[in-house]
Amino acid sequence: MTDLPTPITQDVLTLPRKLPDGGKLNLVGLTREEMRDALIAAGTPERQAKMRVGQVWQWIYHWGVRDFAAMTNLAKDYRALLEAHFEIALPEVVTCQVSMDGTRKYLLRIADGHEVEAVYIPEENRGTLCISSQVGCTLTCSFCHTGTQKLVRNLTAGEIVGQVMVARDDLGEWPQPGAPKDETRLISNVVLMGMGEPLYNFDNVRNAMKVVMDGEGLTLSRRRITLSTSGVVPEIARAAEEIGCLLAVSFHATTDAVRDKLVPINKRWNIATLLDTLRDYPRLSNSERITFEYVMLKGVNDSDEDARRLVKLIRGIPAKINLIPFNEWPGSPYQRSDWERIEAFADIVYKAGYAAPIRTPRGEDIMAACGQLKSATERARKSAAQIAAETGL
Repeated sequence: MTDLPTPITQDVLTLPRKLPDGGKLNLVGLTREEMRDALIAAGTPERQAKMRVGQVWQWIYHWGVRDFAAMTNLAKDYRALLEAHFEIALPEVVTCQVSMDGTRKYLLRIADGHEVEAVYIPEENRGTLCISSQVGCTLTCSFCHTGTQKLVRNLTAGEIVGQVMVARDDLGEWPQPGAPKDETRLISNVVLMGMGEPLYNFDNVRNAMKVVMDGEGLTLSRRRITLSTSGVVPEIARAAEEIGCLLAVSFHATTDAVRDKLVPINKRWNIATLLDTLRDYPRLSNSERITFEYVMLKGVNDSDEDARRLVKLIRGIPAKINLIPFNEWPGSPYQRSDWERIEAFADIVYKAGYAAPIRTPRGEDIMAACGQLKSATERARKSAAQIAAETGL
């Protein structure tokens, strides 16, 4: 086997994270089953456990309460028991940058001092929160700024859920006791499109989404959650069955030769293998369609021939194609396709019967746009020459 010029995934040793001796267990991110087991282990009578989970769950995820003393429908001695064994801990907000277009980018510090980014994008009829699943990224996609940062570790389920809660804090979205019910949702959609490959952190992502989708807390339906993958084929069917949210695929090329350079995981699971797996996803997950994400790179993947190959490749898959004007970053070896070229590409896709919206770049002035996320503590950048050499350009 010949050496590959770019690794498919970065080597990483995942070690279990141990609490310090005497440390309290964070309740954020535990599934209902895990919370039940934890409460029983702390001394909750088993016959009361289901009720106690429901009470604590509502305080944390419906009301946004962080202090056990404020859980007023629990007896004082039980609140003391909770305080002795548990905590309600969220990532720390290091900075919150606000773009001229209203996009908000959060730099968040997690338990061991590493940092991740999340982005809130307000739109006229919805608000989308883009969250991260890893510190850094397992993959090495050559057009993506995050991909130039080595993987540090997977996020815990609590750190994933915590991003949603931190954003709700910042936006003031928790309901107030006694206030009229407000059905307006500032965070109406969540996308797992931040730092990391969600399907390489499957268990934590699945458990976090169970919490986010629970009907008695954050209450986001599975049709309001989109998981974006670069094409981790073995986990796609599992995601359909165990998570069931909408799926987006970072596709970005219509030939294996080009996709091998842009999305090196293609060397492991090529376009044909990926598409064979995707054909079953809408049926398994009861989703309406798959979103194909396609970043427009000048002179690389933006020709009329590419557009025609794209619609031929995905024929038979319920789909829409999101065309993403490339968001440039320091040292990038690529340029954004000209607007006329993007529109011509979109026209071919649209005439073939597929929705082909061109995504409006958001938050570029604060490096919050798609493909630009990279935590401040990990910004040692490769030179443009290094990146170009690795991608074969």
